Order: sequence, then structure tokens, then C-alpha cells
Amino acid sequence: KIFMNTLKYLQSNEFLLDVDLLRLFANLEELNKISLNFLNTFFETVKEHVSKSDSPVDFSSILRKFFQGDLCQTHQIYCLNYTSAVFYLENLRQREDFGIYLKWCEQNKQCRRLHLPELLVAPLHRLTRYPLLLNNIWKRSTDEPEKGFIWSLKEKVEKSIRDLEGKVKWLDNFQKFKQLQEVIIWPQVWDRDKRFFVPESMKQSLRENSSENILSSANRLLLHEGRLTLAESTRLLDVYLFLFNDFLLITKIKRNKKKYGGSDTGLIPVCPSLTPELQSFIREGGFCTVLDQPIPLDRLILKNVDPVHVTVFSLRNAFLIQHENRYRQCIAVFLLQAQTETAKKTWMSQIETAISNYTVQHDTKKSTAFSFPAESS
Repeated sequence: KIFMNTLKYLQSNEFLLDVDLLRLFANLEELNKISLNFLNTFFETVKEHVSKSDSPVDFSSILRKFFQGDLCQTHQIYCLNYTSAVFYLENLRQREDFGIYLKWCEQNKQCRRLHLPELLVAPLHRLTRYPLLLNNIWKRSTDEPEKGFIWSLKEKVEKSIRDLEGKVKWLDNFQKFKQLQEVIIWPQVWDRDKRFFVPESMKQSLRENSSENILSSANRLLLHEGRLTLAESTRLLDVYLFLFNDFLLITKIKRNKKKYGGSDTGLIPVCPSLTPELQSFIREGGFCTVLDQPIPLDRLILKNVDPVHVTVFSLRNAFLIQHENRYRQCIAVFLLQAQTETAKKTWMSQIETAISNYTVQHDTKKSTAFSFPAESS
């Protein structure tokens, strides 16, 4: 409330006018009002029962009014906006004027030394505690019809939370992939490999079939990512790998501050669910250029590098990725080095698990397809 009211006051005095109050706080004001009303009504009922020991406690009407009314709905609206709000806040925190506003608010005793991100996440935690509250009320209830009603209400709230978690994960994944689409650059095939010649008159038609949309699939998940070193014939190259649930992407690390407007790279909005390393890299104005075509997991062969080669060729924490075509011919090989043996083992484990899960999922789809033969035309 301190942060929201202070921002409203500043904007009424023509400061921070470009900050979108609704985008940052969503329906928090309405949520606080409804939550406070619920607590006051709940404790008033308990207080009345304590003062009049012979009066029954009518929890059912209170719970019906709030849990079948606006309480869960307003929480859901807030939770669905949460990821976007944190993303927006991370962008705003880079600004000096907004930073001064945050520090002033944090000094208020009512904030109890909590920062805005910690306060914004509080309603999410509160929602997950409602089933515990309902369960405690159910345990202490002596009226059988009331117990049945409270139990059914608890199950509905738990189902609502599970459904919400799925929606929040989807939104978080959407924000993450939206950021990746901006960071990952897909060079044209004639730029990536000089063997291919395409006349200028034909390049436009090939550009229209861009590879950038490959990351826009709603079912694609980012499983693991990180920086490694690629051993080439004449040099070692810093690369950044993205392991998805259906392919592996190897990219070259590039730094180009002009891409985001020169010295203003600190203001680049960064998705908070990305790794700290990638967040820092993006803020520095970095981007990733695709080194080679994506490697489908059913065409990827993972091999550990023998300790003998480590000694002879000074390859530490190394493993090899082999890309095969549909005819099982090797079309590309990547010799990669991790910074530590632990990082190497993590990468190999993540890739092996991803391949295994993809194979199981793919085999399941194939068996399902065979069990339902298509009708003859």
C-alpha cells in the first residue's frame, strides 16, 4: 500500500508519469480490500462466539460468501499478472528516478525492511494458505453437513490453485521465449555457410521462411542453458547452449551495444526466470547467433571424452555431441568443454534425460497413432 499510494501521489504531482500503475500492481488494491473484509468478518464471528459461549459459530455463510465469491477470483487475476509485473519492475529498477522512489518507500516502518518484489509475491503465498485454513476449520467443525461443505470447498480451492499454477507456468514460459526470440539471432544459410550461393533476387523469398518462429511453439520448453567452450580446429570459441525438450541449439556469444541503443543497455527489460548469467549478458547488450542448425534430440549422439584425450590434447571437462541425419550419417561434430567436471556431468545428465523423455513421448505418440488407424478415403 505504501508503494502504491506513494506512486499515486508522485504521479498526481507529475512525477513518474510514464510508470504504468496497473501493469505494476494489477488489481492489488481490490485484492487487499476483499482480503481485509474477509479477515474482519472472520475474526468478528470468532470474537462474537467467544463473548457468547452458547452461540454457534456460523463459518459456512462466511466461507460461502468469500470463497464462492470474489476472493479466489481476484487472487487469480493478480497471480496471472505477477510474472509480467516482475518483468516490468526489473526494467523500471534500472532507472535512477524510480530507484529513488523505491528507496524512499523501503525506509517506511510499515514495509518492515521488505523490498517491493517481496511484497508483490505475498498474495501468491496467501492464496496457497487458504486450503490449510479450510482444513483446520474442517477438523474443528462438529456439524456433519458443515464439515461436508467445508471439505468440498477446500477441494475446489485446491483445484483452482492447480489450474492457476498451470496458467502461471504457461505465462512464465511465454515471457521467457519472447525474450529468447529477441536475443537469439538466426543468420541466413548463405551467411552461415559460404558454400551456398543464392542470387540477390531469390534471397527475399528465402528470408520469408524465417527460422525465428521455431521458438514460438507453445509446447516447447527450455530445460537447460549455459556457457561452454567449443574446440575448433584453430581456436576455442565461447558458445551458449540452449537445451529444449525437442532439440539442442548451439549459439555464438556476441556483444553489440548498438543493437539496443548504445549506452542505454542497462534499461533492457530482462525476463527474471532466465538464468542470472543470461540476464547479465542481455543487460550488457549481448546476443546469441545460431552457429549451426538445431540438433533434434532423436538425431543427437552424446559421447564422453576419454581421459587419454584429455591428457594428450589438453581437453578438460570435455564431451562430444554428434549430429546425425535421418540416414544415420554424421553431419556435424561439436567438441565442448565445461568450466568444471560438475558442470560437464550436469550437461551430460540433462541431455541424456531430455533424449530419454523425448524418445518415450515420441514412441507413445507413434503407438497411439497405430492404435487408431486412419479411415480409408
